[in-house]
Amino acid sequence: MRLWKTVNVRVTFNDLKMEEFSNQAYLNMELLRFTTAGSVDDGKSTLIGRLLYDSKSIFEDQIEAVKNFSQRKGHSDIDLALFTDGLRSEREQGITIDVAYRYFATPKRKFIIADTPGHIQYTRNMVTGASTANAAIVLIDARLRLTEQTRRHCYIASLLRIPHLLICVNKMDLVDYDQLTFNEIVSDFKSIAHNFTFGSINFLPISALNGDNVVRKSEKMPWYDGPTLLHLLENLDIETGIDYVNGRFPVQYVIRPQNKEYHDYRGYAGRVDGGVFKKGDEVLVLPGGTKTTILSVDGDFGEIKEAFPPKSATLQLTEDIDISRGDMIVKGDIEPNVSQNIEAMICWMNPQALKLNGMYAVRHTTREVRAKVMSISFKVDMDNLTNNSEVSTVAMNDIARISLRTSRPLIFDSYETNRKTGSFIMIDEGTNETVGVGMIV
Repeated sequence: MRLWKTVNVRVTFNDLKMEEFSNQAYLNMELLRFTTAGSVDDGKSTLIGRLLYDSKSIFEDQIEAVKNFSQRKGHSDIDLALFTDGLRSEREQGITIDVAYRYFATPKRKFIIADTPGHIQYTRNMVTGASTANAAIVLIDARLRLTEQTRRHCYIASLLRIPHLLICVNKMDLVDYDQLTFNEIVSDFKSIAHNFTFGSINFLPISALNGDNVVRKSEKMPWYDGPTLLHLLENLDIETGIDYVNGRFPVQYVIRPQNKEYHDYRGYAGRVDGGVFKKGDEVLVLPGGTKTTILSVDGDFGEIKEAFPPKSATLQLTEDIDISRGDMIVKGDIEPNVSQNIEAMICWMNPQALKLNGMYAVRHTTREVRAKVMSISFKVDMDNLTNNSEVSTVAMNDIARISLRTSRPLIFDSYETNRKTGSFIMIDEGTNETVGVGMIV
């Protein structure tokens, strides 16, 4: 049965034309998620606007609307930041407040961009936008050099185990495209790079406003012989950080159709967070510890050969086992931890400070439990990226290490091993607000 209708469209990008670009081809393209970060007014929204504008990813009516708004605001040229700053308060103040998601594609890859705020009071929004990213673009104003927010955002990106970091030294046009300025900023960053963990770090001199080294190579910086930003984004390894060896399948739902056609069907639906699951694989069901074998792996339209991250699938097992939401089907040589005691780095996102000995709801994969904050080990000082152990409170936007005791065991890996099974959120039981995000150590 045919599940899609092929549509012939013309996509123009950098004078490249794909004459017959089908829906199927688009769906099969690789997807890269990346986030922008940096200090206030470093040009994050302008950079994304430049990417979208130069890659012909914006409709003519949107361009016309932004041109008209720019003229009303007294700008002589189009304000590229308006392509991402969608809230009225953002347009009026000229700042980014909420995370703005934008989508575009080139002939090589699809992209989801998370434009995140630079103000310190919106650091929690940056955490939200960066939590699923494959790469982080951190902008540095060439005039202002490294700031506290630069260090903060790089630390968070490293803490979230984002594989690739792209340091864009922006506003090079305001320092006359000076190579020495760029080299000094690179040297300053390398002096603190030992505090971070990234698979790769790239440095680029750019001007988001003028488009230098964003989509096209700059003629004003002949001394830079590296790739453009878009070229890097198109060629980054997006498989980095995914564990295809140790299987992790948190169960979301037990499927029992209860009809004549599928009278005896019992499937366990969920999303693969690690490893590859195939028919005949021996698996372990936690927390019970029962061993069994996969009878079939089912997709949207019947049985499939295998399931791997981040596919959603339904597993049938050869044994009838008591399995419910929150349990985990695992395989591989390394089993996850099963414990009520959790050590984690926490990014606090609520105006109300973290309460020592306070009770919170913790949502981890598909399991939700209650948890008590047992201790606060230290808080990270963003001035010098050191750990301050003399701390009694964790306030909004703080990053700290804490100990939790949960009401039921969690099935988890360290965040360094698996970003999905090593992360959780904390919820205030009274307001139902997400107050913190945690990375298990």
